[in-house]
Amino acid sequence: MTQINETPRRRTTAGRRPVGKVLPGDARRHHRALILQQLVDDGARSRADLARETSLTRVTISDLVSELMDEGFLVELGTRPGTHMGKPATLVGISEEAPVAIALDLSADGVLSGAVVDLGGLILVREQVAFSRGDDIAAIAALAQHLRDATPRRILGVGIGTPGIVDTHGTVVIAPNLGWDNLDLAAQLSAALGLPVHAGNDSNVAAVAESAFGAGDDQGMLLLMIGSGVGGGVMIDGRALAGPLQSSGEIGHVVVDPDGRQCACGNRGCLETFLSAPALKQLDNDDARRDVGLKLATVLTPVVTTLGIADVVLYGPAELLEGALLDSVRGAFAQQTLPFVAQRVQVRLVPMRDELVLTGAAALVRYRELGVV
Repeated sequence: MTQINETPRRRTTAGRRPVGKVLPGDARRHHRALILQQLVDDGARSRADLARETSLTRVTISDLVSELMDEGFLVELGTRPGTHMGKPATLVGISEEAPVAIALDLSADGVLSGAVVDLGGLILVREQVAFSRGDDIAAIAALAQHLRDATPRRILGVGIGTPGIVDTHGTVVIAPNLGWDNLDLAAQLSAALGLPVHAGNDSNVAAVAESAFGAGDDQGMLLLMIGSGVGGGVMIDGRALAGPLQSSGEIGHVVVDPDGRQCACGNRGCLETFLSAPALKQLDNDDARRDVGLKLATVLTPVVTTLGIADVVLYGPAELLEGALLDSVRGAFAQQTLPFVAQRVQVRLVPMRDELVLTGAAALVRYRELGVV
């Protein structure tokens, strides 16, 4: 658009969706997603319930429910209990044998974790193998194939949570801790396995998992993942932020001490050099832990205040984060932002045992393949 009294500027449209007709196949996929979303969120419903709750016609609901039953996603569960006038309603729900996702987690130092995860985020099978900087796609494909062989259920796709900046096509643009640069991770793994593969930043998929399966407030949540490195995932208005650079959440590489230790990214004194699990293990007193908590709060406060975030989640080893460090973060928030904001922001801890990267990688598959968030 040309602005009055200003030199016209070319506006970038690279991130826009093309404008065009909604194809019948798109509408059908959307309607299928509505039905599955309703059943995932609220449990078994009758066809009449689904028609009312989705605003789709009963004919459309009947057709799509039959289709989803034929594909193994849904099953009839009998009639609704209780006394009703007329013919009892037959309930449908997610089948216990519905297709599953293979989830892979590259976030831990020296370890590759994998799991078979159902549509509700339940881990059915879990495996772990050694994985070091420099290992190639073959090692990842081998674990995925092992998990594939471990379940008789149909595989919907493969999801991967990896450190680094990951674009929308599943290419790892840069991952300093793994030594990867422009690695076409999703495409190479898909070719090796013959399955759809979706990759995302590990912190982002962990944030999605805490929103989809945990207690996360997806209207405004910042999840900080603390492991071999430090990364962040941001949920605003029900969506994970990525940004045009796909670097949203790379908070671990904000410099907090220019004279600090060398970071894997090439800078000195990044937050990651103080807050990563290996760095925290070296701290031997509460004063040092409080100092790290203050550094963390100084980085987080402007993000939380600017975006209006109410839920701050520290996802990492509880034994390293509880106590002085967590108390310091909470206290610093109270001093560094408006009282109105400080009184409404919760800072909480989610331990690593919750496996958020694995369940988040499965949620990524669920969304990309089925449209269910």
